[in-house]
Amino acid sequence: MNTTAVLLARPDRIRLAELQLAEPTAEDVVVDVHWSGISTGTERLLFTGAMPSFPGMGYPLVPGYESVGRVVEAGEASGLQVGQQVFVPGANCFGPLDGQPVRGLFGGSASRLVVPGRRVIAVDEALGEQAVLLALAATAYHAVSDGGRIEHPKAPQLIVGHGVLGRLLARLNVAAGFTDTVVWETNPVRAQGAQGYTVLHPDADARRNYDVICDVSGDARLLDTLISRLAPGGEVILAGFYSQPLQFNFAPAFMREARLRAAAEWQRPDLLAVQALIANGLLTLDGLITHHAPFAQADNAYRTAFGDVACLKMVLDWTH
Repeated sequence: MNTTAVLLARPDRIRLAELQLAEPTAEDVVVDVHWSGISTGTERLLFTGAMPSFPGMGYPLVPGYESVGRVVEAGEASGLQVGQQVFVPGANCFGPLDGQPVRGLFGGSASRLVVPGRRVIAVDEALGEQAVLLALAATAYHAVSDGGRIEHPKAPQLIVGHGVLGRLLARLNVAAGFTDTVVWETNPVRAQGAQGYTVLHPDADARRNYDVICDVSGDARLLDTLISRLAPGGEVILAGFYSQPLQFNFAPAFMREARLRAAAEWQRPDLLAVQALIANGLLTLDGLITHHAPFAQADNAYRTAFGDVACLKMVLDWTH
């Protein structure tokens, strides 16, 4: 089998490519992708070449870890059935191109994928394209709950950044009954769209006793500022993705006995938890997808996603 895939040949060079797919095993499913989201965090770093070194890194690669599609083949040990709509958090199923290996570090932006059944999860048909947002919703949930390791996690009172991840964090707070959440946003375009929480420019916020601050900005220069806003014993959760080394002045952190926690990648229980919140009407994904493009216009779509501040989430349509 072949697939049409978005190929990041090198930094700042995106094109479509016809790639051969790995032969599916009894544990695999074959998924025809309907929609895939573009991440303005990690995928931007891949696009600019600023992504820190990771196992499996290299070019050319197929980006994407927010894909939704339908199972068209299901191995007998896959645990899934033909016809199910599923969320696919990436794949590594591509053959070489012109004799050069194609990396599947993320690997979800393609018309057809072969992926182990244990990696995908069935999703409600009613979600449609909004299901591409499940990875970010699970990321937000994981950042707050620490992957379930914290029995009674404290909600972040301050969230830094009003992109999709920041909005989902704030919406999780609202779902939990918190009404005093503050989100910092410096761009007036991004400051719009709050639902049950307050969005402020940092200069308009005088508070300096936050117990928990969650940073999703990815800005490595903010750590001293955030520590200065903590209450004694407060915590900064690093939920963004940082391409530059993080550093901070020790004395202010020492005086506050500050704690720093890096939130890692979401896990399957996080995804199941946010699915339950959505099904129960406690969490909505409405209003977060702002832009669409057919897959044939992938190059322009990626550049819009990374360059247009009004673009919260760009979705590629693979259905035609």
